[in-house]
Amino acid sequence: MTKNEITETLLAFEVPAVRHLAWLCLAPQLLRHDFRFNPASHLSPAFLETLTQWDQNPETLPTRLAEDPERRLGHYFERLYEVLLRDLLGWEIVLQNQQVQAEGRTLGELDFLVSNSDTGQLEHHEIAIKFYLGFATGQTRVRWYGPNARDRLDLKTERLVNHQSRLCQRPETQTLLAGVGVNEPVTPRIFMPGYLFYPTEQLLPELPAQVPKGHLTGDWMRIDAACQQEVSCWVPLFKPDWIGPWAQSAAPDAALARAALERVGNAGVPQLFAIMARHSESGRWLEVNRVFVMPLQWPGTAA
Repeated sequence: MTKNEITETLLAFEVPAVRHLAWLCLAPQLLRHDFRFNPASHLSPAFLETLTQWDQNPETLPTRLAEDPERRLGHYFERLYEVLLRDLLGWEIVLQNQQVQAEGRTLGELDFLVSNSDTGQLEHHEIAIKFYLGFATGQTRVRWYGPNARDRLDLKTERLVNHQSRLCQRPETQTLLAGVGVNEPVTPRIFMPGYLFYPTEQLLPELPAQVPKGHLTGDWMRIDAACQQEVSCWVPLFKPDWIGPWAQSAAPDAALARAALERVGNAGVPQLFAIMARHSESGRWLEVNRVFVMPLQWPGTAA
């Protein structure tokens, strides 16, 4: 599917949790690596029919999907991934969120240890959902920071590839796994979908080498520039609705958008907005772009 086809497919779902799960199944990732896990290559061709059934009959939702969403995006993302593995792929989850310790200190945590029914292999899946904003630190250098600038794309990628995904190679982990009857080799997998946001006021001199070209994108600007924008079609997004495109029946409320901008200026916290357009056939308002509005001091000392 192209990005436009993916967006059109996702916006057909009206139950937010189903739309979020569909996004996990279809979204491009922010990592080009041999460990990358692609759910679409394992899903049944009928998985969209299953999601449509859940969307049209919410009483049939899997229990974990029907629970109220958590505001902590990482925890909610893990829950969606659990439903993807167990209810869509039909794979057995052997371990989940299993800490690995040695001499009283935590070495790391196994996100998911799963049995891949397609290959018969055990796989260790490390997962993350990420949103990074490109910031030029010089004429030729670009850093990609999260809304919390202590998070950085290159550092997160390095940790996923060289530490988290290799946790099963450590003797402490192998001892732990042997204790639950797992003695076979474990294949590492990484799943990291997300968005890269590009500055509206400058062209970046380089793109991150480890990110595939087909990644999802948005824009970002500082609060002073945002206050000069026409915001009648802007909708502030709050977690967990950062996941996937936004849709709503009611027209955007410019007063809510302006109030959200005031919070950025007064409290110094980033705010994500969906820029909406009315769909002529359905009458619904659908996201056509998204923009992060950042406080003036961002990224601060991180840069």
